[in-house]
Amino acid sequence: MATLLIAILVIIITAFIIANFWRPKNLPPTIFPIIPIIGHLYLLKSPLTETLANLSARFGPILFLKFGVRNVLIVADPVITEECFTKTNDVIFANRPKLLFARIVAHNFTNTAWLNYGPVWQNLRKIEATEFFSADRISQFYDIRANEGKVMVQGLLPVSATSKVANLKAVFGDYCVNNVIMAVAGKRYSADDLALGRQLQDIVRDTFALGNPSNLGDYLPWLKYFGYNKDTEKAMWAIVQRRDSWFANLLEEFREGKGVLIDKNITMVGVFLKLQAADPEQYPDEFITPVMLNILCDAIAKCSSTLEWALALLLNNPRVLKKAQEEIDSIVGTDRLVEESDLNNLPYLNCVVKETMRLYPVVPVLVPHESSEDCVVSGYDIPKGTMLIVNQWGIHRDALLWNDPEKFFPERFELEITPKLKFLPFGFGLRMCPADDLANPLVGLALALVIQCFNWERLSDELVDMTEGGGLVLVKAQALIAKCTPRPITESLTSQASIPKSTPPRPITEC
Repeated sequence: MATLLIAILVIIITAFIIANFWRPKNLPPTIFPIIPIIGHLYLLKSPLTETLANLSARFGPILFLKFGVRNVLIVADPVITEECFTKTNDVIFANRPKLLFARIVAHNFTNTAWLNYGPVWQNLRKIEATEFFSADRISQFYDIRANEGKVMVQGLLPVSATSKVANLKAVFGDYCVNNVIMAVAGKRYSADDLALGRQLQDIVRDTFALGNPSNLGDYLPWLKYFGYNKDTEKAMWAIVQRRDSWFANLLEEFREGKGVLIDKNITMVGVFLKLQAADPEQYPDEFITPVMLNILCDAIAKCSSTLEWALALLLNNPRVLKKAQEEIDSIVGTDRLVEESDLNNLPYLNCVVKETMRLYPVVPVLVPHESSEDCVVSGYDIPKGTMLIVNQWGIHRDALLWNDPEKFFPERFELEITPKLKFLPFGFGLRMCPADDLANPLVGLALALVIQCFNWERLSDELVDMTEGGGLVLVKAQALIAKCTPRPITESLTSQASIPKSTPPRPITEC
């Protein structure tokens, strides 16, 4: 018996040494020690972005690690990132790893973000590119974005006092929810049903809070036999139930025409229902739901988070806030509200948005990729099934790429950005975010309006707390609360046009 146990132990040790130390191929550099069973998981500490950045700074921009049963490639270099996401390697790394979050929250890997590369994914991306995020489709909602901007500004006006203390997380959340829900289902949430919009914001927040890329259960699957992740799975199933119930009600109301304020045919749900009518088997409700929920949650979380970070940075940097306000006054003037068409003529404001996304990228660690076959990256052999993690937060704050990287300095973007991928707020390659052309005007218009119409102050002499929250999307841990005072021009600007309950889109053009 003792001999058998010794033999088993020798086999286990030999297998571990072969798996982790015998390197028949030219694998990228690794870190020692590699602990049996857990590999390099002992290195993971919170926050993950800083941990990965520190590892890359110490051991190099490309690392091959073992997270339990998974091979993991850590990349923190724009040139290597470009190699992963262009030409042949882009298709090879177009798959997603089978993580718990995606299995449950992404409806068994069926939404666009987590679906593996293939004909179904390609068809979805084609629909999104032509029907949802094309230039023509986005232009059809131009007036709606302007309307929601006016609603936001009027909601910030104090009722009786000269100034107002505002919760910007809620303000920007309402603005983004109404813009996105109009594009998705042609409706908005006003004072009468604001609770439904806030409910969606809560669902979005809770969804991404569960998207922890360092969940041990994804790397040590045998932990499930000991009850590990039981509470996490329970929370994920609960959020799925809330999301599905919320969207089922929205879908039912849409079919009945309740609250739909614009032409159904140009909405995202309307497009899918037309496809469903033509091919019910390919586009059942079970197919539509995860795709639409993914678009809703992504757009709301990322745009509202970017706006909150931007204004927080401006409050901590009054010089930049004043310069952005002066630019708007100079270019737009003081006799009308800034419009989306003005954004291309406001270069400094655009620099503010870019610098915000550099310091606080909405997805700080890009959604993981997985290699579908063996490949070569930076001269190293990468085995099939390797999970690729790109730490764009680390790239955006790398002192070798940026001068004084921790400083909020929008002027840096007045110069040409090189190398190409040292700034990638929307990702890159086949799996990059398809909605950047919608996010830019949505964020830019809202930020321009609040800068044009109000003077902003912190509630005290202390700087705004910039602590980052955890999860898949980078959010402020504490909601941004600030004091806003209408500028002398604001009353005349906001009284120029009334805000109807619905604003029709521009004339429809075929997409």
